[in-house]
Amino acid sequence: MIKGIGTDIVETDRIAKAIEKEQGFRELVFSKHEIAYCESRANKYEHYAARFAAKEAFFKAIGTGWKTGTAFNEVEIYHAENGKPELRIHGETENTIGTVQIQVSLSHIKTMAVAVVLVMQ
Repeated sequence: MIKGIGTDIVETDRIAKAIEKEQGFRELVFSKHEIAYCESRANKYEHYAARFAAKEAFFKAIGTGWKTGTAFNEVEIYHAENGKPELRIHGETENTIGTVQIQVSLSHIKTMAVAVVLVMQ
C-alpha cells in the first residue's frame, strides 16, 4: 500500500555554496558513505544535489516533513549492485519512522537535480 510520494528539485549551485561556506553542513546532511561517493565523482556537486533532493522528497513522502527524531544524514542514498539508486534509513530516523519500503529515482544535470520518492508500507 502506498503511504506517500514526494518530489524535490534543487539548484546544484545552492548545495555547492552550502558545502563550501557552512562548516559541518556536509556532515550534517550526508552520510560518510554518501560523502565518499560524491567526492569520488567528477561532478560531485551534482551528486550531492541529487541526494539532497532525495532526502527532501523522502520527508515529503512520509507526510511529516523533517521532524524531531530524524536526521538528514540517516537518510542515505546508495547504489545496488546493478547501479540502481536506493534509499535506506537508519539510526534514530529508522526508529522514528518505522519499517517502510522505499523507491527512489534521481536525475541531475550541471545546474539542477531532482528526485522522486515513493514510500510504501
